[in-house]
Amino acid sequence: MNRILNSRIFKTSVIAASIGMAGAAQAQEAEQLRIVGSSTVYPFASYVVEEFGATTEYATPVIESTGSGGGLRLFCNGVGNDTPDITNASRRIKVSEFKRCQENGVTDITEVMVGYDGIAFAQSSVNDPMPLTREQIFKALAAKVPVDGKLVKNPNETWSDVDSSLPDREITVYGPPTTSGTRDAFEELVMEHASEDMEAYGGKAYTDIRSDGAFIDSGENDNLIVKRLSENTDAFGIFGYSFLEENADALLGSSIDGVKPTPEAIGSGEYPVSRSLYFYTKNQHSEEVPAMMEYANLFLSEKMIGDMGYLKGLGLIPAPKDVRAEQRKSLKNQEQLELADLEK
Repeated sequence: MNRILNSRIFKTSVIAASIGMAGAAQAQEAEQLRIVGSSTVYPFASYVVEEFGATTEYATPVIESTGSGGGLRLFCNGVGNDTPDITNASRRIKVSEFKRCQENGVTDITEVMVGYDGIAFAQSSVNDPMPLTREQIFKALAAKVPVDGKLVKNPNETWSDVDSSLPDREITVYGPPTTSGTRDAFEELVMEHASEDMEAYGGKAYTDIRSDGAFIDSGENDNLIVKRLSENTDAFGIFGYSFLEENADALLGSSIDGVKPTPEAIGSGEYPVSRSLYFYTKNQHSEEVPAMMEYANLFLSEKMIGDMGYLKGLGLIPAPKDVRAEQRKSLKNQEQLELADLEK
């Protein structure tokens, strides 16, 4: 009888211990910060992640490069352990994405701008420099272009077809997918800008990119585009400035509308294909995931995003000092992003 009772006590203890271990594992999983989003912001965020894991008591956050659109889709899926706490973005959240967040219960979001970046249009450094205008790039990549006043399927096969002053090189451009913030920004800053004054498009911006092989969707891995440019030296690639700076010995960025992609030109906005970089915090997770605010504060610290910060060495263009201070204040107060902010 005592043997049976002892056996039952032992089994109960094992079950209780197992439940306790499972609960602890779930708690640890909940507390471990999860970050998704932009491939452009990824190198900067990854550096902060490693520093955070090495210098704090928290577990090293899990970070995944999903693209800006892909990250915001995951972020806006809802609230809970199975959704990310932070998403990075190389463009601002869209109104449609914000509304989806609200519909799914993600109602308390803080927007944080961490600095600037430019979109490089680059080729292998074995070539001579090839200055371009946004109109020339548009005519090379648009799905339809005006010919004799009518919109037709893009017939341009070489850059000299676009403009006789350009080299007789086949048009091949490796670029980001539709889920990428870099793609969104490129369409807005290059395609929309170049087309909005063209009569053939009826005064509307045109952003459709050709799908006949001249433009090659290369996924969210910008390093893959860099690699392909070393293999196909006639091709161009579209990616964040940080990748151009990191591979300055192998790549040559084109000037756009007469302005070279430099940190100074990007930071001042003179370079016409410049943009802001962001991350978004899901404040409803802040109590269950205390690492979230600690990580975000580290990201916004002067040692990371300041004029002499570590991330500048990776290609991030620092925002002005007063803008950095505003972003820290917004994060500290967990200022809630409103729909009206996005519709300004």
